[in-house]
Amino acid sequence: MIYALIFFAAYFGMEAVAWFSHKYIMHGIGWVFHKDHHRSKPGFFERNDVFFLLFSVPSAICIYLGVSTEITSLIFIGAGITAYGATYFIIHDLFIHQRIKIWRNTDSAYLRAIRKAHKMHHKHQDKGGGECFGLLWVPTKYIKEALR
Repeated sequence: MIYALIFFAAYFGMEAVAWFSHKYIMHGIGWVFHKDHHRSKPGFFERNDVFFLLFSVPSAICIYLGVSTEITSLIFIGAGITAYGATYFIIHDLFIHQRIKIWRNTDSAYLRAIRKAHKMHHKHQDKGGGECFGLLWVPTKYIKEALR
């Protein structure tokens, strides 16, 4: 039971990490890698993909250290981070940006709200300003709009 709590704490905690790093790193010092994601369609790969690799490092380190030191909680922290990364890829890259065209339509008001919030984020072409820096947490105004 404790490991399930650790897993879900890491998973949901990653939303805060994603929000913070998106707002202050990707739209800050990391803008050189992130700007193509806002401004162009460079093809299947983007410079922005470097963040996917960067964010996988803490997960890999936690799992490795957990296995090698037998500190089982680290394995579940790493697994929670990995699960969030998989969720991010599925929702952001497959559902929202259609990098692989397999999933476009949904009956889910929540998923439509996520798409709308992300669209509002992308209306800003520069690193300043902006809104909706997270993925899973959606302002209620977009959920209410999607329910209409």
